[in-house]
Amino acid sequence: MTSTGLQKSLPMIALLLAMVLWASSFIALKIAFVTYDPMIVIFGRMLVATLCFLVVGKRLYRSLDYQPGDYKLILFMAFCEPCLYFIFEAMAVENTSAAQAGMMTAILPILVMAAASILLKERVGWKSWAGGGMAVFGVCWLTLESTPTADAPNPVLGNFFEFMAMVCATGYVIALKHLTNRYSPFLLTAVQAVVGCVFYFPLIFLPGTSLPTTFDTASALAVLYLGAVVTLGAYGLYNYAIKLVPASQATLYVNLIPVFTAIMSWMILDETFTLAQCMAAAVVMAGVYLGQARQQG
Repeated sequence: MTSTGLQKSLPMIALLLAMVLWASSFIALKIAFVTYDPMIVIFGRMLVATLCFLVVGKRLYRSLDYQPGDYKLILFMAFCEPCLYFIFEAMAVENTSAAQAGMMTAILPILVMAAASILLKERVGWKSWAGGGMAVFGVCWLTLESTPTADAPNPVLGNFFEFMAMVCATGYVIALKHLTNRYSPFLLTAVQAVVGCVFYFPLIFLPGTSLPTTFDTASALAVLYLGAVVTLGAYGLYNYAIKLVPASQATLYVNLIPVFTAIMSWMILDETFTLAQCMAAAVVMAGVYLGQARQQG
């Protein structure tokens, strides 16, 4: 591969790696929640990521071209993700399986398409809307076929929380696409980590949050992995890629998260899908595929 070809492929490679890391986060969350309270896990994740950025230092903070008023969009981006996003994702993973939570991410490209149509005035063809409707139907079917288990006590509620997380992710993607025109992708990732750390710190002292009383190696390593590898790596890679490719193209790769999550859930957590759930998942993926169609009208 020539250097030019490699340069063109880098955003795609970055997106692929980001999806693998994001899929693995559902597994890591399940492991971390075995011992630690969700709020402790999320704050620990943000703290680890912030410390990593402090160690890296100024070498990552390039392309700073601040313009008056940008702080509003930056704060909106961080408020959507990680602040609200991780709250919804934590509640989702507590109530549903890692595989189903991962499957719910397939609806993100449809939500981004709708947001782009309304907010950015992009024209969307009928195939895209039909695909969006099919994906929503598949998600509803998947949820209705879910049955409570020890690891997924309330899958219907959990899937709803994951859907809300995807709504937050949509706001994040739209804001991020604007901000990467002037800011380093890694600087934006660092801002997310710092804002998230400040946001979640007071929440760990709220009534109902259980502070750690024991140390569990597996859960602690899961938190470390979430902060240093997923938050730092996945968001850094995604923010880098979205600076170079259209937002709709970048969100297309989100369709790979359910596949990677299902494989990891089966290999690590021994989770399985019923036949009906597999059929519902296939409808979601077919709808998302159709929803990516580019046509007029």
